[in-house]
Amino acid sequence: MERHRMTIPKPDYPRPDRDRSDRWLPLNGEWGFETDEGATSITVPFAWETPASGVQRSWLEHGVYRREVPATDWPRTYLCFGGVHHHARVTLNGTLLGEHVGGSVPFEFEVTGLSGELVVEVTSPADKREIVHGKQRSIPRDDYDGVSFTPTSGIWQSVWLEGRGREEIRSVVVRGDSLTGFDVSGEADAAEVRIDGVPFPVVDGRFAARIDVTEPRLWSPQDPQLYEIEVSTADDHVVVTAGLRRIEVRGEQLYLNGERIYLRGVLDQGYWPSSGLTAPDDQALVADLELARDLGFTMVRKHIKLEEPRWLHYADRMGMLVWAEPPAPSRWTPASAEAFLAQLPTMVERDGNHPSIVVWGLYNEEWGLDWDIPGSPERAAAAVDAYEAMRALDATRPIVENSGWNHVRTDLVDWHYYDEDAESWAQNLADLASGEREDWPVKLGPDFIVDKSLYGSADFPRTGVPIVNSEYGAGFTSLERAWHSRWQTQELRRHDRFAGYVYTELTDVEHEMAGAVDADRRPKDAGGLDYASVHADTVLVVDVIPRHAGADIEVPDAPLAIDVHVSHHGPSPLAGVVHAAWGAAGSAFRTDAAPLASAPIAEVAPFALSEALTLEVPPPGAAARLHLWLTDAEGAVRARTFVDAAPIETPNRRGARPE
Repeated sequence: MERHRMTIPKPDYPRPDRDRSDRWLPLNGEWGFETDEGATSITVPFAWETPASGVQRSWLEHGVYRREVPATDWPRTYLCFGGVHHHARVTLNGTLLGEHVGGSVPFEFEVTGLSGELVVEVTSPADKREIVHGKQRSIPRDDYDGVSFTPTSGIWQSVWLEGRGREEIRSVVVRGDSLTGFDVSGEADAAEVRIDGVPFPVVDGRFAARIDVTEPRLWSPQDPQLYEIEVSTADDHVVVTAGLRRIEVRGEQLYLNGERIYLRGVLDQGYWPSSGLTAPDDQALVADLELARDLGFTMVRKHIKLEEPRWLHYADRMGMLVWAEPPAPSRWTPASAEAFLAQLPTMVERDGNHPSIVVWGLYNEEWGLDWDIPGSPERAAAAVDAYEAMRALDATRPIVENSGWNHVRTDLVDWHYYDEDAESWAQNLADLASGEREDWPVKLGPDFIVDKSLYGSADFPRTGVPIVNSEYGAGFTSLERAWHSRWQTQELRRHDRFAGYVYTELTDVEHEMAGAVDADRRPKDAGGLDYASVHADTVLVVDVIPRHAGADIEVPDAPLAIDVHVSHHGPSPLAGVVHAAWGAAGSAFRTDAAPLASAPIAEVAPFALSEALTLEVPPPGAAARLHLWLTDAEGAVRARTFVDAAPIETPNRRGARPE
């Protein structure tokens, strides 16, 4: 289908992980579009609020799409939609094909032997509070308006025709958790399927098989080996991509393929300035994954959004771990809870084969549960229901029922914590790690601060479940954010009890300026910080409570003794030498820097913070940057950080700056 690439947007087959690209026809491109203002055109698959659609109309609640659909000669033909928000009514030549409610999961209709005028009538309510919508803004506004964005309405994922056989393979589920082969199951309209050429019976429309792999090669971030499994019948076939990979919870630790793992994640909301929730092209999908990798992250938490399968396929190929979570409503009612549950089977059917997905998230911060799990048995039960429903669909991955706080049934205890004060951040993390406290302050409004708890039930075990910080970050300017990233991340790495973190966030989104890069993916001034050194396998943890960005400590007027620890998450112990040297204020690290102090450090066990090593350096005489780095036995730099020394202002007794 190369002829389509230069004429339509997003021309590639939408499901490379479940490949039927030998019989398909893309329907992206220019469609007729009717609104209350009359007829125009729209570019599919971009939401009608976006510039990329050619419409860019906000708060439009109803639109009608039209285009001609050609005839095909395939045994069976399906009209496939990747995602339409929110209620789609689909007709062909005036005959109703069907309707679909729910904006984030795919749906399809059989159109074998049909052609002619396709009409997709879409209703997308401005009041989104009780429908599944994620972070789309609502009118009336909901409780999360301050962190919500331009809505995504209408057709926002690819549309295509797909050919299949009369003996159709309806679904294929592949799991490689045994690490020695694949368990394959599914549904087919045939008496027999062949899996990689081996026949297996179909009984009552279902099949199941075990495919052992000779000399298995496991999928991991270091070696993202993928296998292609061909499932066929007499006139149908599909090629499924999968990996041999197992993610496990063992007590308070996580294991990937039997080896302990620490999650170094970044929050990604999947927004682009001109196209909203829809990536403009494949290059944009790949670039964001490469950006996360280059910043040192090994996992992406795709936030309250089911990203398109092509992104997941690239994550599989790259070896990027994924924390996946669907959108939710923002008001609790029995109907909204049911709508949330209704999308889960399709989500797992669409995405469950991807080895990159290692965590399923569900609700986020009690959004859709009215921030009231502790005070409402009904809402707590809704969170439990979501967990149990997800566990029944897929028991191979950890599940988080309510990301952020107040857990009632979960495989990971995760928490979201934002704090501008370096001292309170360090102390609260220490107290959470030790179990001395199980709550922390959360600012829900300008003058509204509450203590949120890890636990929403007295019955939830206080030990024995992995603890992960899944949102953090602070600072208004890019320099402040880089400063907080350096110090807050090192405090997370200080505590061996934690099983990982998710930094907020990868890119700016509209009014949110929290990204490591801006909304156009351009770098920001990080004050000389290399994010990859902050989020590395091996990092240095310095015993300093920093004062503020650009001035971690006062310029010393005597020799400075500084204590340094090593946090190492490699597969084997690490020994080396820690060095220190002053550089000019704001200077970049140089591998040829001459150290002023060096000290060997004995073997550091993986996932255990080393004892403190004290380095003493002479005073710099003026504002300067103290570079600290660790070299291994071969002299390679394995970790580095810095401490800025500069004059520190102190407020006068009235709290104002000195005159």
